[in-house]
Amino acid sequence: MSRAVFAPSMNVAELRESATIAVSARAKALAAQGRRIVDLGAGEPDFPTPKFICDAAHAAIEAGKTRYTQVEGILPLRQAIASQANERRGSHSAIDASNVVVTTGSKQSLFNACFTLFGAGDEVLVPTPAWTSYYEMIALARAVPIAVRGARERELKVTADDLRAAATSRTRGLFLNSPCNPTGAVYDLEELTEILDLAAHEGWWVISDEIYRRIVYDGDAPSLLDVRTAGERLVVIDGVAKAYSMTGWRIGWSIAPTAVARAMTAFQSHTTSNASTPAQYAALAALTCSEAEPAIRAMVSEFRRRRDGALRILRGVGADVIEPRGAFYLFARVGDASAEPEAGTACAQRLLEEHGVAIVPGAAFRAPEWVRISYAAPEEQVLAGVSALASILESASR
Repeated sequence: MSRAVFAPSMNVAELRESATIAVSARAKALAAQGRRIVDLGAGEPDFPTPKFICDAAHAAIEAGKTRYTQVEGILPLRQAIASQANERRGSHSAIDASNVVVTTGSKQSLFNACFTLFGAGDEVLVPTPAWTSYYEMIALARAVPIAVRGARERELKVTADDLRAAATSRTRGLFLNSPCNPTGAVYDLEELTEILDLAAHEGWWVISDEIYRRIVYDGDAPSLLDVRTAGERLVVIDGVAKAYSMTGWRIGWSIAPTAVARAMTAFQSHTTSNASTPAQYAALAALTCSEAEPAIRAMVSEFRRRRDGALRILRGVGADVIEPRGAFYLFARVGDASAEPEAGTACAQRLLEEHGVAIVPGAAFRAPEWVRISYAAPEEQVLAGVSALASILESASR
């Protein structure tokens, strides 16, 4: 029997592995070999899922809620999502359950929206640096991701003028992410309004990834639903992974115009069908039980303390680092791209091999002179890892 030769289809021939997941996998592999590794590459809170959420999942299982649900999710959860969104909206028109599709994590919501809204030859603007999967999702839809760079003096955020300059006659939409992964930057209401005014004028679809919106340190992180209604060319993505420390439960959702929600439901019916049934009931508890808010506040308070400690160390050696207003990442410049194109990759490799500290090179976010450090790890590990990075940066500046 001849050996099969694998040649990937054109659907995935250019697909690249998630760089953030690859870093975490490498760190775990080294740890399995007996090395002491500090993993500051992970994009998930290190806190346990609150007990009341786990209890709700146990109760659902005991009650026999382990069968298929509607593809778009159980009605009580979709109603709770709609209700929570409406609490912010004041006089804007109401969102209801028909606008909501529950998915296996917010990553599936992002892909559902991208695959439903864009197609071959469409150009989609991506404020850059940005989470690595946006570019790949757009490419999987046969569309073309267009990186739009933000200026350092604006915390690498883009403006409406930046987007306008990058657009062509083939532009069909854009991705937004606030608070931003990897920088922690937060778009304020005026910035979002200007961007959405441009998108409305041009007839673009906007996909807004708001998974970090509850993890914010100074004031509020506005939702795009504070600016526009769900009936417009807008899809808002969120989930329970980050704010409720439920990454492995895999529950996300989209809020979209009803026709788009129906199309995404039809698409999902042929891919994953419904999200995990017990996990949906756990998410329902997360959104509706009074214990949730104190748990979120306590987690954010701890993230703030780690952030502040890490910033002191990096600023002590004169590092160029963006102060995150949200999420749980530090984004630091470790070289000059014109002099050393892969400065971030070289720094991350050295940090891992010499100090046993895993971080993500900025090339994963199309910013090769930067690195991303997650402070979603115990404080002593965060400070030790950042101190090791600071020593490398200090020695390089001498």
